[in-house]
Amino acid sequence: MARRAAVLAGIALIASTALTACSTENPDSGSTAGSKDKANGKIVLGFAQVGAESGWRTANTKSVREAAKAAGITLKFSDAQQKQENQIKAIRTFIQQRVDVIAFSPVVESGWDTVLKEAKDAGIPVILTDRAVDSQDTSLYKSFLGSDFVKEGKAAGEWLTTEYAKDKNPVNIVELQGTTGSAPANDRKAGFAEVIKGDSKFKIIASQTGDFTRAKGKEVMQAFLKSHKDIDVLYAHNDDMALGAIQAIEEAGKQPGKDIKVISVDGIKDAFVAMTQGKINVVVECNPLLGDQLMDLAKKVAAGESVPARVETEEGVFPQDKAEAALPGRKY
Repeated sequence: MARRAAVLAGIALIASTALTACSTENPDSGSTAGSKDKANGKIVLGFAQVGAESGWRTANTKSVREAAKAAGITLKFSDAQQKQENQIKAIRTFIQQRVDVIAFSPVVESGWDTVLKEAKDAGIPVILTDRAVDSQDTSLYKSFLGSDFVKEGKAAGEWLTTEYAKDKNPVNIVELQGTTGSAPANDRKAGFAEVIKGDSKFKIIASQTGDFTRAKGKEVMQAFLKSHKDIDVLYAHNDDMALGAIQAIEEAGKQPGKDIKVISVDGIKDAFVAMTQGKINVVVECNPLLGDQLMDLAKKVAAGESVPARVETEEGVFPQDKAEAALPGRKY
């Protein structure tokens, strides 16, 4: 019996050790690791990511992970799989764990006030990354870090109007929107529409969400091609949807980039490769490498320092003739 008791005690000790060693990146793993880091003076950052729906998002996640490690910040990471309810659950878990800072990229713009007020009441500062929220109470978060999506949409529209400046014929456009209700989908649509509305020859003949994914982009483009025989331009809110749509265009016996001009947003390597092949005409850049800037903001807000309400990333516009030179330097 004594020997059996000793064995059971040993098993219990091993189990206890294993539980203590749970990954600090899992928001549901308990607060033990985070508490230790706080005791050692390390900042604990809870980050609720949208998901892994695109090459851009994968690069964004990698940037955050690597930057946290380099900055000596303990990262608790959650993948929402593109569901708002998952992000809200993760944020509440971060609040329970008493992290120092919460950062997240909102799946959609609306519906955040309640959980953000919970974070504020708990004294935990929040940073919005990549995507904004439509809350009227800006005191619920400290800063927004990311792109100006309206500006990106305008840049896409400006390329189009320049490209067809001398053309008098109607220009029929189909639009692949991002996730319904998301900030980039709303703003890229609005910016583009604002620019082209001044010329009646530009007509958006179909517009539908492709959820920012390659598979959905292909599926929706297939439907567009069946319904419309006179498509001149595709405007895709991100590269993955554009690349999926290109497959559909080719399978329909048309040449992307020639028969149907393709405008896309993001700037992933695959899109630059497609440009060198003549399949995409222009890419408006949206920089996902926000990790270093996020860690700098997290350190400042954790220390109680004031930070800018909005921090924008630097981005460019890459027409087809610039793609080959730019491709080797793409980091995502």
